[in-house]
Amino acid sequence: RRIEEGYGLGCDAIRALAEQGVTLIVTVDCGITGVEEVAYANSLGMDVVITDHHECREQTIPDAIAVIDPKQDDCRYPNKDLAGVGVALKLVCAVEGKNEPIVERYADLAAIGTVADVVPLTGENLYIVRRGLELLGNPSRPGLAALLRESGASEKKISSSTIGFSLAPRLNAAGRLGEVSVAGKLLMTHDTKEASTLAGE
Repeated sequence: RRIEEGYGLGCDAIRALAEQGVTLIVTVDCGITGVEEVAYANSLGMDVVITDHHECREQTIPDAIAVIDPKQDDCRYPNKDLAGVGVALKLVCAVEGKNEPIVERYADLAAIGTVADVVPLTGENLYIVRRGLELLGNPSRPGLAALLRESGASEKKISSSTIGFSLAPRLNAAGRLGEVSVAGKLLMTHDTKEASTLAGE
């Protein structure tokens, strides 16, 4: 709950999660600099998996049970330009043991994150965005359908510009206004009425 309210992954939030019985934290697009936070989580008996795409340079890498960041010096993964959401998507594909069904299920969300992260739209990033745009052309998620309507983009051809100028700024605005849970609920709801209300917010 505290993370939903925008407190971030600080030691207070980690302690609150531990008190709720959480034993595993998986970060998305963050954590590569969280040496102190990971050490604290470890001290509470929690495991941390970091998925990130930010530069590691000469910093100390956190002592997590797994650190997945293609910009680590010893990482042999060929695509160093994946967005944070792309790294997380690759983790889900690896855990599930299959790529195509996972990409089909999450490409819409991954495309939004990829465009919002302003990474080069080449290679895998381009593939993710193309697949996501196909899904956004006929959105199955009520929240994304409602957000497209609310932004006036539902009757237009969906492109990366639609994401960059209509969808991503609206989703980011919720976090900047301290209401990140609104965006989270919007993306997760299965109810069209709730989706319309949340998109309006």
